[in-house]
Amino acid sequence: MGDQAKSDPGTSTTAVHGGEPDVRDDRSLTTPIVQSSAYPFADTAELVRYMEGEIERPHEYGRYGNPTVSAVEAKLAALEGGEAAVLMASGMAAITTTLLAMLRSGQHVVFTSDVYRKTRQFARQVLARYGVESDIVAPDLASIEAALRDETRIIFTEAPTNPYLRMVDLQPLTALAKSRRIKTIIDATFATPINMLPLSLGVDLVIHSTTKYLGGHNDLLGGVVIGKGPIISAIRDHVGMLGPVPDPHMAYLLGRGIKTLALRVRQQNTSALALANLLGEHSAVDTVWYPMRADHPDHALAERYLSGGGGVVSFTMKGGMAAGTRLVDALKIPKLAPSLGGVESLVEQPALMSFYELSPEQRAALGIAEGLVRFAVGIEDTADLLDDMRHALDVAQ
Repeated sequence: MGDQAKSDPGTSTTAVHGGEPDVRDDRSLTTPIVQSSAYPFADTAELVRYMEGEIERPHEYGRYGNPTVSAVEAKLAALEGGEAAVLMASGMAAITTTLLAMLRSGQHVVFTSDVYRKTRQFARQVLARYGVESDIVAPDLASIEAALRDETRIIFTEAPTNPYLRMVDLQPLTALAKSRRIKTIIDATFATPINMLPLSLGVDLVIHSTTKYLGGHNDLLGGVVIGKGPIISAIRDHVGMLGPVPDPHMAYLLGRGIKTLALRVRQQNTSALALANLLGEHSAVDTVWYPMRADHPDHALAERYLSGGGGVVSFTMKGGMAAGTRLVDALKIPKLAPSLGGVESLVEQPALMSFYELSPEQRAALGIAEGLVRFAVGIEDTADLLDDMRHALDVAQ
């Protein structure tokens, strides 16, 4: 019988085995933590051969790489279907370092309006200082195209976005960008590689805050950029200059967390959809934003691009901030905290946390309703989350 081509492994298999050698030199099953700041040469002759390019060594100095970090980067690249990945100390480090590596004075970036607020602040307060202009527009193709200039070098978006889980039509967006020789970057933290693979849709670079779903246990800070080898190499050079270097222990925790990513995200997809449907039917709730519900403005795009809606459900209470506060305080399972994507459910009112320093009018201008609540679903039993929410809704009402 002739040889048959093997099909690509599933996401759970890739999460566990992707990027890993069949057998490590030290025969360890898991990736070891290499806690070293430098990697010495045997003698001067080896150093000279290395400098002349006659031999290769994977590591030299901790700011330029680490064996534990490299192993996790290989896994992340495999999971996204990218050629290479570079891990950094936080999600924001991944965003800022990437933009600094790719832009120079006189150039222009288009951001979509729902991107992370610190990304918008970086554009306005830091990039502008260095002569890089930017526009922040609605996450739709017409608005993005209208904002493009001859100087535009990057289109930066999120999918789904935070907090309203909006979607951009990615395939025509990437086709437009390529026709104008513009790079596309997507922060796909909310989607995860389980629910969407943006590189396969033509996106140039994918960024994740690995603090969230990829780490998955609310116990680390990290960020990653994934794409083709040459552009990742250029970004890595900037990591060596700017210094947002990941810690090997963080990388170890991240690599361990990734192995259960598919299991966790599928549970979160299930619970979040059930929670969104419960909220959508309750008289105390005004509006629910969850991309897999038919009433979400981008439901058709979500069905096209996502295999699951993710673990975040956003909704507004009819009684405004006071009703949202009563609900949050009545919930027993989720913790009142920022962040998302971990095994523990978290809940927050954006007006009282992320946007507290702004006036109600300023929040409204940014689209942040006073009664907005963001629920980040963990991996607790779906039935328990629903029972807890029913009780809290009764209290809030």
